[in-house]
Amino acid sequence: MPRQTKKKEQEDGKKQYSVLKVREEIVGKLRKLGERVLSYLERGEFPEIELPSRTTTNIEYNSELRQYVLGSKTVTRTTRNIKHLRPFTQLMWMAMFAKQLVETRKTSTLRDAFYNAIGFGIDFEDQQESDETVTELETLVGTVREDFNIYPEERSSVFGRLVIEYTVPGYEGRRLDLTTIPDGAMIGPAMTTAEFVRCDAEQVFVVEKGAVYQRFLEENVSDRHKAIIIHTAGQAPRATRRFIRRLNQELNLPVYIFTDGDPWGMHIASVLIYGSALAAHVRELNVPDAIWAGLWASDISKYKLPAMRFNDEDARRIVELERDPRYVSDPWKREIAVFKKIQRKAELEALSRYGLEYIVTDYLPEKLAEVTKR
Repeated sequence: MPRQTKKKEQEDGKKQYSVLKVREEIVGKLRKLGERVLSYLERGEFPEIELPSRTTTNIEYNSELRQYVLGSKTVTRTTRNIKHLRPFTQLMWMAMFAKQLVETRKTSTLRDAFYNAIGFGIDFEDQQESDETVTELETLVGTVREDFNIYPEERSSVFGRLVIEYTVPGYEGRRLDLTTIPDGAMIGPAMTTAEFVRCDAEQVFVVEKGAVYQRFLEENVSDRHKAIIIHTAGQAPRATRRFIRRLNQELNLPVYIFTDGDPWGMHIASVLIYGSALAAHVRELNVPDAIWAGLWASDISKYKLPAMRFNDEDARRIVELERDPRYVSDPWKREIAVFKKIQRKAELEALSRYGLEYIVTDYLPEKLAEVTKR
């Protein structure tokens, strides 16, 4: 047997062993959770659990990990309190569902999990409440939902000068050139774990909006700037954040983030760089060295962009961000001050007032020059 083939088989064997080990650990943790609740019942006591508090007041910056992580504050959920009975039951059902998925080696989307719960008679008001329960289960068990085989509906896509090789069962060894799909390839769990075979890119452009992503593709930004272009479609899903981190950490590619010029776009960029308060229990999702390149609040005046007045929700949100520990330095602090002063917001598409190509021919090179100087 050729040495290269034997080496690959050994590596595949190690990966398979690792997957099996993780599966056993997850099932063991979920079983212990069930046994803990059962022991309360057998003693004739009200079951209770302690959960990490997932609020912005309980996140702290970890300089070693270079991301915000959960602090030491906890909350207790007890069936002694009638208000806690409903969320406690929801959490226990989700634990049972996750255990079934892992044991049967089946997968579910967050949407599937919600409808399975409804079918079982679990009273979730909407999917957001169901998603929140999945996150609580993550913090309680100390793992991520992907280890439960629960995934979000993927909506992000990527296009650029990169060839990947899949490692998931059934697709091992299959390669994909990310410039061969005109609209870009979907970023899902399989792509997140794929190996990087060849990369001719020198940087990564992350864009919030689909229209701007399409403009970058149509104007051949991937070749003009030797860039990999990623569309987050709003807040980037975890698989996308993990993929962007790998591009930065493994290929040493600088990452530039382009969002709408509003409090929500600013937060999308911040989550990519520092991590999310809601997912502060998850490691290695953020890209500490990524740069938020715009739209900045100051760009609205600088480029004389069509802008809309802040509504009450925008005004409240910018005050919330001002109190958030992730926004205490520039450019965040500076741009929050500008937002509060002008009380206006603009979308990336507003740059089209100067022509469809302007964002590529003028704004992009100007912003890259500006942020790389700082």
